Amino acid sequence: MADATSNVLFLCTGNSARSLLAECAMNRRGEGRLRGLSAGSRPGSAPHPLALELLRTLGYDTSNLHSKSWEEFAGPGAPPIDFVITLCDAARSEACPVWPGRPLTAHWGVADPAACAGSLDERRAAFRRAYTELEPRIARFAALPLGELGRDALQDQLERIGRDGA
Repeated sequence: MADATSNVLFLCTGNSARSLLAECAMNRRGEGRLRGLSAGSRPGSAPHPLALELLRTLGYDTSNLHSKSWEEFAGPGAPPIDFVITLCDAARSEACPVWPGRPLTAHWGVADPAACAGSLDERRAAFRRAYTELEPRIARFAALPLGELGRDALQDQLERIGRDGA
């Protein structure tokens, strides 16, 4: 894993907010070593507008973001998945596809900002909170010496990041 790019698939049910935030953050933090991907078990028709707004504010290019099914990453021709990280409790409890190659898995629960009811400012704050929870976890993951850790040690680190946050 040290010499090649490792693919990290972030999963949520709708693939409209948290998983897209994580995908973008991983692509920035991974610096070519780790590639962020995202999908959902029941993807929405499009990314949440407030997720896109936040990402643009943070300097991310959102032109290629779209909501997609996790089936895209389980079938023939899919990129090899090295890590699968669920971000919502619903996706965690669902029966996932069988991922080729035995990727390491972890759960990093983050509240769904799209479920926030309230004023526009309150909803924007919910998206910012989700990103603020995810970004340090992703930074911690990206800093791991992947080539030096065995599979069990790496699995332990992923689970620890999910439990401890940043």
